[in-house]
Amino acid sequence: MNEIEFPVLNVKMVDIEKVIANDYNPNKVAPPEMELLKHSIEEDGYTQPIVTYYDKNRDIYIVVDGFHRYRCAKEYFHLKQIPIVTIEKDLENRMASTIRHNRARGTHQIIDMSHIVLTLTQNGWSEQEISKQLGMELDEIIRLKQITGLKDIFASHVFSKSWEELERNIMKKNAENT
Repeated sequence: MNEIEFPVLNVKMVDIEKVIANDYNPNKVAPPEMELLKHSIEEDGYTQPIVTYYDKNRDIYIVVDGFHRYRCAKEYFHLKQIPIVTIEKDLENRMASTIRHNRARGTHQIIDMSHIVLTLTQNGWSEQEISKQLGMELDEIIRLKQITGLKDIFASHVFSKSWEELERNIMKKNAENT
């Protein structure tokens, strides 16, 4: 077994102009997720460095993982420097690293997300607050609430009273028919 390396222990700040994207990353982020990443960085700061490869010949850092964090730094926050770590790998192994990093993030399981929505709701968060902080649409929040059970989770939800109008119309028709 190979000895485990810890590039994370060598985080350094580098000039953002010395960092470039790789030309092979298949990972794309939809606009809502990009907005959520931006919001996450605004709320929490940069909690993870961008993983790079240092090309000595060109004196540049090529992104292996963290392209969207790099994009946020450049396009939204206009940072002069960003936190990076470097790995020493040939192109094929960097490509494999990129895919591993992307796939290892996994996806959020629906049942786990529904429990998070339940907990936040029970702690007084509104649907609008959950939507903003987790980057979710309101209909998605309602669907997740339905999974965990209707009674408790919808206790604070404001429902339309249109059924009362329907009931009045039915009663009125019944009265007219008798």
